[in-house]
Amino acid sequence: MPMHYVHLLVAIVFEVVATSALKAANGFTVLIPSVLVVVGYALAFYFLSLTLKVMPVGVTYAIWAGLGVVLVTVVGALVYRQVPDGYAILGIGLIMAGVIVINLLSKTVTH
Repeated sequence: MPMHYVHLLVAIVFEVVATSALKAANGFTVLIPSVLVVVGYALAFYFLSLTLKVMPVGVTYAIWAGLGVVLVTVVGALVYRQVPDGYAILGIGLIMAGVIVINLLSKTVTH
């Protein structure tokens, strides 16, 4: 796997951790989750910036957002019991289809 994809995956993981911790941070009134939010986003944007040295910003953001939505939804279901309904699952599936199309067919993606 090319290093820019590794950086992007690491960025997405940190973003998912940070976004998932936002709920537990309770408006930044709970210390540990608040620290996770700040550190998670800082690391996410650092690794995202490494990805952007190689990949176009639009494609990178599509992948970041698409995978982030899916993973945050999974965390929300598992940790916070926020299970998506059928329409939410359909919408997430369409987002994932878009990410797959971009990665498999677009000439703007660096492989």
